[in-house]
Amino acid sequence: MNPCFSPAARPLSLILSALSALLCATAAQAASWTLRVQNAAGQPLADAVIAVEVKGQTGQAPAGTLAQMEQRSRQFSPPILIVQTGTAVNFPNFDTVRHHVYSFSATKKFDLKLYTGTPTAPVLFDKAGVAALGCNIHDDMSAHIIVVDTPHFAKSDAQGLLRLELPAGEHVLKAWHPKLGSPLLSSFTLRLVVGNEPAPVQLPLR
Repeated sequence: MNPCFSPAARPLSLILSALSALLCATAAQAASWTLRVQNAAGQPLADAVIAVEVKGQTGQAPAGTLAQMEQRSRQFSPPILIVQTGTAVNFPNFDTVRHHVYSFSATKKFDLKLYTGTPTAPVLFDKAGVAALGCNIHDDMSAHIIVVDTPHFAKSDAQGLLRLELPAGEHVLKAWHPKLGSPLLSSFTLRLVVGNEPAPVQLPLR
């Protein structure tokens, strides 16, 4: 056996350094976590937007990222769209009538005047927050685009559950729901410990 490759021949400091690096890498590995969202009474909350900001990870979407907010049967689809900052959104109209899509929200103000088909240029959402959408022709049309500074986001299902791939540790959790009545995302601390179920996220709805 070549002594140069014997563990005993390696300096202790190198062994400890390698072990420390291995432990850090293991801790930073992402795992699948189930998050539970509830209202103040502890009941499951559907359609809650959850975004988790991980320290050291970029908040901007890759260049050229596109999303789509459709208009079908005189409704927006989906009614809640979550995108990462830097995402461009198309607004195709699949109806036989024209729509006039707009937003007066501070997150993104825009005005797509009466049109059919798909506008030539998508709308760039470059600021985190909530953009409320409407149609200037059909008052019953409404939707929200939620812009988040993280690639880790999802919407809760009918049981108030969602799954995200995240490393263990302490993170910033951002949450929003239509019934919160706020144009801002609420902030919470999310602590993920290997072997423990995350605490439920409780939102104080109106």
